[in-house]
This record gives sequence, C-alpha cells and structure tokens, in this order.
Amino acid sequence: MRRPTSTPPELPGYNYVRLLGSGGFSDVFLYDQQLPRRRVAVKVLLLDELTPANRAAFTAEANLMAQLSAHPYIVTIYHADVASDDRPYFVMEYCSGPSLAERYKQAPLQVADALRTGVRLSSAVHTAHLAGILHRDIKPANVLANDYGWPALTDFGISSAVDDALPAHTTTLTGGIADTSTSGTSGQVGLSVPWSPPEMFEDDPDPDVRSDVFSLAATIWTVLAGQTPFEVKGRSNGTLDLIGRIERGAITPMDRTDVPRSLIAVLQKGMATEREDRFASALDFGRALQRVEMELGYARTELEVPNLHLDAPERPADTGGADETLVRQVATIDAQPVAPSSADETRVRSTTTIDAQPTAAAAAASAPPASFATRSPVQEHAPEETVVRPRGPVAQEEPAATAEPAAPQEPRSRRGLVTGIVLGVVAAVVAAAVVVGIVLTGGEPGAAPSATPSTGGGGEAIVPTAIPIPVLTGTPTLDRTTVTFTVENPDPEDADQFMWQLNNRPDLPQRHTSADGVIAVDGYTGGAPLCIDVMVLRKGKTSDVLIACYPPVG
Repeated sequence: MRRPTSTPPELPGYNYVRLLGSGGFSDVFLYDQQLPRRRVAVKVLLLDELTPANRAAFTAEANLMAQLSAHPYIVTIYHADVASDDRPYFVMEYCSGPSLAERYKQAPLQVADALRTGVRLSSAVHTAHLAGILHRDIKPANVLANDYGWPALTDFGISSAVDDALPAHTTTLTGGIADTSTSGTSGQVGLSVPWSPPEMFEDDPDPDVRSDVFSLAATIWTVLAGQTPFEVKGRSNGTLDLIGRIERGAITPMDRTDVPRSLIAVLQKGMATEREDRFASALDFGRALQRVEMELGYARTELEVPNLHLDAPERPADTGGADETLVRQVATIDAQPVAPSSADETRVRSTTTIDAQPTAAAAAASAPPASFATRSPVQEHAPEETVVRPRGPVAQEEPAATAEPAAPQEPRSRRGLVTGIVLGVVAAVVAAAVVVGIVLTGGEPGAAPSATPSTGGGGEAIVPTAIPIPVLTGTPTLDRTTVTFTVENPDPEDADQFMWQLNNRPDLPQRHTSADGVIAVDGYTGGAPLCIDVMVLRKGKTSDVLIACYPPVG
C-alpha cells in the first residue's frame, strides 16, 4: 500500500508546481525558482522520518551531491536548508526527460544509445569513486535525463565513503514490494535487488568500487534487454528467486540479435559473481564499452573524468646541472667553457664549423633509422672532440699516429681522433645512401626496396618498405540505398586490413575497418557522389589514400 504524499512546503523564492515522485523517506516536488528564474526539483524529507540518523543521512546526501555537482552526468545541487515546518530539503537540477526506467519499459534502447549512456555513466561513477564515494544504488530509475537528453545520475541517499561499513539494518526492494529483515538498529539502507551484486546479500556486506561496477553493468543490460538481468519470464521473480540467481551468476540470455557478442561479454564480465573477475574500476568498464563503440564503427564517447587525481610527472633529482650536459652533449657549443690553449684557438673555431656540417647532415639524412641518430661515434664524442680535433690534414698523419703512442699528457690518442673522424664521415655517407634508397622506392606502391647498403662497420641500414595503396576492383554497385565498393591489397601481408572513412561527409569522421575489402555504405539517397577514402592498415600504420566514388567521378 502506497503512503500518502506529503504536503509541499512553503519555500521563500519558490512557487510549487507539482509532485515529481516519492521515495521511502522523501518526496520530490517541482518548483519555479524566482531568481534566477528556472525550474528546480526540491527533495523534502518526510516528517515521520525526522530521526537524528535520518537528518544526518539527508545532510550527507546533500553534501555528497554538492561535491560531485560539477560533473556533466551527475545531477547538480543548488541549495540545502530547513523549511519553516522543520523539514530538511535541498534544491536540485530539474531533469525534464524520462528516466532510464521509463525509457526501457517503453522500448529497449538501441545499441549505440546504450553504449553512449554506459560510457557517460561510467565517467560519473568513476568520478564519485575518485571522491571516495560509493553510490550503492545504481539502477535505471536513478538515471534521469536532462533537457539535452544526457543521462544524469541521482539519488546518493544510501551512498557512503568507500571505506565505510554497511549498516546492519537493510531494506530490500523488488518491484515496489519491501521485504525487511532486521539484525540491528544502526540504520537503514535501501537495496535494489535486481541490480545488486551478490556480496550485498552476505551477513556482513562489504561493498567496494567493483560493487558499483556490477550495478552499472546490470543497468546497461536492463535497458538493452528490456528486463533485469536475472529475471526469467514465465517464472517466479520474487526477491529470494532473484538473489539466488544473482549469487549463482545465472544471467538470463538476451534474445536480441543486434547486440554484438563483444558487448555481451563486457556486460557479463561487469556482472561476474566474484569481484576479482569484474572490471577493477568504472573507468575500465567505460573503456571496454568504448572499444565496442570503435569495433562497431560508432563515434567514441568521451569519458569525462577529472584529471586532478593524476600524479604529476616525477622530475629527475637535482644533479647540479649534469642532466643539462647529457642533453646538450651533441651541440658543439658545449665545448666552449673548456679554455683552450692559445695554440689551439684557431683549431677550435675551425673545428666547430667543420664538425657541425657532417653531424647535422647525418642527423637530417638518417632520421628514419634511429640507430644513426643515437649511436653515431661523432655524436658520442662530440663534446671532447670539438676542442682538440684538428682540421682535415690530420687524417694524412694516420700512419705516424698508429706507430707512435699518444703523449701521456694528451687526453686522447691521435689514432682515436682519426678513427672518430673516419667513422663519422662513413656514417654520413651511409645515411645519405639510405635517403636515396627511400626516395627511389618509397613513393611507388609495391616497389621493392633497394639493396641494403653496408655501413662499413659490419652493420646494415634498414630501409622501410612502402605499404601498398589499395586498388579498386570493378565498379561500385548500388542496391537501394547501399553502395558497395570492392578493393584489394596488391601486396598483402598477414594481419593486413583496410581502413576507410567517408570522404565528403565531415559530420561523420569516424573510421571503419574491413578485412575482406568489401565496403558497404548505407544511406545513399542520390544527388552528390558518395566518396570514401581507403587505406591499407598494417601494424598500426596506413598507406596512402585511395579515393573511390559512386557514381564514379571523372
């Protein structure tokens, strides 16, 4: 039997409009706020429930919602106070759209809509967890819709800090029927059985963030299936029946054929009986839903989570400037603080000019092969050799340098200097050869790379192989409103795929993949040509673009 609705309180600055809904301990009314002018929802605690514990819980709910009000998918709270008749109330954002419970009872949600809603709710729940708050009552009825159709999570009335223990007095609700079992008097907590995880039915419940993940996954399953996950049509679905199925993990199979198996797997993992088998966080659950979105070719829904919890990148310990020396050791100017002798001044200036040219050339020419950029002998010894390396004629003295050991007072042998110069010049020549090879072969699809040049030191230069451009086979066909393009890979490798996107539809920028080269584009209505960009996708990289149109252009 439903209780009578309480009388809406007289609130200064607000005009009562109508009743929005009733709960176990409160009523929610619609009011017109006078300044600033807007419609708001006012939640009012019942007079019969004005115990110190309920007052504290009501205040805690207002404070928790205030902490999370900045989130786009959590209902915003504007104000909290006590009415003239001594009833606590708080003023919230008015969400004019239907709740998820109202929507799925009219018709199950489409896959794209359910995925989008799931990702957005995941970001809201994860934000609450970052603030140290468990919701503990996530279900379709507690997800409202604002004027823009976005979901808005509400009803933090039984939420708690992540580390809090659940009160012993628990009220379980199923289909509006209350089944109360009392084992203590520490408080009351509403428990919505169809969406609750099995750990909430233990003698000593100990929920954590994965408990909210279970309820979130069960909510998304519900709006897709049109019924709760553990409900079986034609059989008894009372409280004890549902609890038994939840504890066994007996999820009722979904009879929709348009829901992909990957999405079913994500939801089943979220509702795993053992917490260790679920997603570790609501954020991980949301990312899994994002992957399904991308698999199906939908635009990815962003996860709106605060970045304030991210740890700042660790800075290296203060080494008194040693790190700067490591970063700048390739630059010849670092050698200038070393005071040269008067006899070496000319060689320092000329060497700075000569050394800069091969080093820069080698770096520019050898950008693709990382080994040339990081392991060149010239780069490794640049700070020392800039000061003492003589100009070109020294290379002619190599035999003498080989026969005579370096003088003890010299920091390096002449033979070492000559070797460094020779290796540096060879590296520059090899790098230039690599660039020539890339220019000659990289621009043509399917062209074989040139012979691998020798580095003179026993190594080999790596010449990247060009990814072939896909080829259109046959003429695109039209079947009612579906245009089908067929492309092939002229030089396929294992795991190659085709990636494509609409060329002349900037409002639909998402990319799709095809393994067999058959690309079907729905929704063609004639008029302007329908064009697509097609690329070969190989190991995370793509080829140049093939543009194909229907009807063919030109």
